[in-house]
Amino acid sequence: MHTRKKLEHALKTAKRIPIDKNTKIIMFSDTHRGDNSVSDEFAHNQNLYKYALEHYYREGFTYIELGDGDEMWEHKHFRHIRYAHSDIFILLKKFYDDQRFEMIYGNHNMELKHNASVRRNLYEYRDEYTNKKVPLFPGIKVQESILLTCESGKEILLIHGHQGDFTNDQLWLMNRFFMRYFWRFMHIIGFRNPASPAKNIHHRHTLEKRYSKWIEEMNQMIIMGHTHRPKFADKGELPYFNTGTCVHPRNITGIEIFEGKIQLISWRIGFNEDGTLQVQRRIIRGPRDIQDI
Repeated sequence: MHTRKKLEHALKTAKRIPIDKNTKIIMFSDTHRGDNSVSDEFAHNQNLYKYALEHYYREGFTYIELGDGDEMWEHKHFRHIRYAHSDIFILLKKFYDDQRFEMIYGNHNMELKHNASVRRNLYEYRDEYTNKKVPLFPGIKVQESILLTCESGKEILLIHGHQGDFTNDQLWLMNRFFMRYFWRFMHIIGFRNPASPAKNIHHRHTLEKRYSKWIEEMNQMIIMGHTHRPKFADKGELPYFNTGTCVHPRNITGIEIFEGKIQLISWRIGFNEDGTLQVQRRIIRGPRDIQDI
């Protein structure tokens, strides 16, 4: 029941963005940008992620980040995250300055639901070279949810996916405390946080079951992250899509929308026949016409 109320609230209060066949959108989730220390799970994929974003910037895509972009549970001060991945934030700023960047908060950056935190962390930063404050994302509004509205009337709800996940939603402050002062160090030596749906299969399946029930009742297409498990709805399945994550050991996954179609993609380091390493983009599932979903 609580999951239903949370999802209905997210649907009702979502920022509405119209799309058509000329719209180009790339969605990534769960990048968990950290401080580039040994606990930073994003660090090993940062170049892959940057290469992919540079591709999408050149091709005119809008970037929508579906939550947990920054690992603010482990790190109390956002400035350490921005400094560690300054090249990433320079690129994100280019998207934002072109009005092609939308950010949704997740459980690991839940504090960005508060305007004061957004102003303090995202509006500007102190440049390390000039020692002066310069704009980052001035005036940005971090959303809980976004509703993509098609010309036909079909609507696509974008959320992080923690809504109704008791330990990661209602108890997020407690979970943040344990992550910051305990699990951050434990997972370095191989222990898994049982409260995380990405690490706990039973937890993940329970959450997906609740969401699937709501999707069926509401006949509402959803794109989310949170579980770290990529999902693409094939013909005849419930319209549930999941971007996956950018902290997988071997690749990053995301969802593209363009020319009125949707597809699940991955970026990874591969090699040619001569053994030369290169970044490769691969379509995992799709494309499917959105109007047929």
